[in-house]
Amino acid sequence: MLRKLPANAVALMLTGSAMALAGCGGNVYASQSTATEHRAAAAEQAHHQRALVVEGKHIFRYDTFGDESFWTDKLKMNDVIQMEVSPKVALAVGLKVDVDALPAAVQQGIKNGTVDLDDPATTLALLKLNAVVGIKGTVQDIDGKETLTRVGVTCALCHSTVDNAFASGIGHRLDGWPNRDLNPGAIIALSPAIPDTYKAVYNSWGPGKYDARFNLFVQSKGVAFFTNGQNPPHDRFAVEIPPAYGLMGIDKEIYTGDGDIQHEPVGPVAYWNRYVAVTQMGGQGTFSDPRLVAMGAAVPVDNTHGGALPDLVTPALPALQAYQLSLAAPRPPLGSYNPSAAARGRQVFHGQGQCAACHSGQKFTDANIRLHSQSASAARDTDYVLLSATGKWRTSPLAGAWQHPPYFHDGSAATLWDVVNAYNSKLNLKLTVQQRSDLVQFLKSLPHRDEPRR
Repeated sequence: MLRKLPANAVALMLTGSAMALAGCGGNVYASQSTATEHRAAAAEQAHHQRALVVEGKHIFRYDTFGDESFWTDKLKMNDVIQMEVSPKVALAVGLKVDVDALPAAVQQGIKNGTVDLDDPATTLALLKLNAVVGIKGTVQDIDGKETLTRVGVTCALCHSTVDNAFASGIGHRLDGWPNRDLNPGAIIALSPAIPDTYKAVYNSWGPGKYDARFNLFVQSKGVAFFTNGQNPPHDRFAVEIPPAYGLMGIDKEIYTGDGDIQHEPVGPVAYWNRYVAVTQMGGQGTFSDPRLVAMGAAVPVDNTHGGALPDLVTPALPALQAYQLSLAAPRPPLGSYNPSAAARGRQVFHGQGQCAACHSGQKFTDANIRLHSQSASAARDTDYVLLSATGKWRTSPLAGAWQHPPYFHDGSAATLWDVVNAYNSKLNLKLTVQQRSDLVQFLKSLPHRDEPRR
């Protein structure tokens, strides 16, 4: 039972309550106002981020950063394409065609054979439609003849493919998926501007591989350094084109972790975007890294000629990175792995297999914590780190690994089974055949279909 309070106590309580209510009333309105402002700011930020991703998607697919000056004026690839590259040749070297860019009449013509896939003129028609993934061409009528006057390349050339929904090499775009059919070395070697000694190196890369160090180090190191004196030459520094998806939350990018915010303020992915756009694509921008300068690389590279031309790379980096970070690793197709075996494989992964010692956390990589020595890799050839800015390896994230064989930077493991066997031998894990098989099923299951896409 409540006891009766004195009148003065009641008065004090009422007065205090009134004061508290008055004060709280003001705070409630202030809190509501602040919360509204926070929601509005968050909504505006989300809208900005969505717009940035949309812009980045366009940059990724269609922006050459002005690299036509390299591919056209220097390499003369416009002449090569219009004289020698029919759609069949283009598809044979791994170029892809975006079916969504093809009018219905063109699609029907390809199906019934009325569109001539052996004629380079058809390639020019596809370029006019923006249908060749990663290639941007300017086709003009000159004296009554369709002429490819300018040509350049975009990020999508290597880091996008198609689902083959229409035909082999023709389908819907799959941005971020590495084009492991593309033979960039063979394409570059078609240029009449490339010396024969270099052409032999480019032709040695093979499908799905690219050496982003060759042109920066060949003058200081010599061709024999890259080929190790082999004849015919084989470029030991050509690496598998990596995926550009599943990168959100990873602070070190590329095989050797060169890309980080310390060397590119926009972010880790932007470091490599700048590197490739300027030093490999020939885009109108600048690149330098004191770590590579000290190693004798041909940097800095300034394709703006000291600012005489506008920088077309730097302004594009934030949006381009935003789009790439939005690309989630693809989930494995239904029925592509054994769930029971994958569950057992998870135990091997975190246990006797010792995989989680490096492939840790939600992203299955310890790249945010450390890099690894040259000897840590189970790849056949580990010398690639010798031309990297770090001299070390980044642990590759595993989500989507099912999608992009072969494995290791040098492609020396044809399958995930080969990867597991390589580390089983290197680390003397003594895994049974069943354990290795289960571990492969676990790797094929990443990212799990019941996990949020990242």
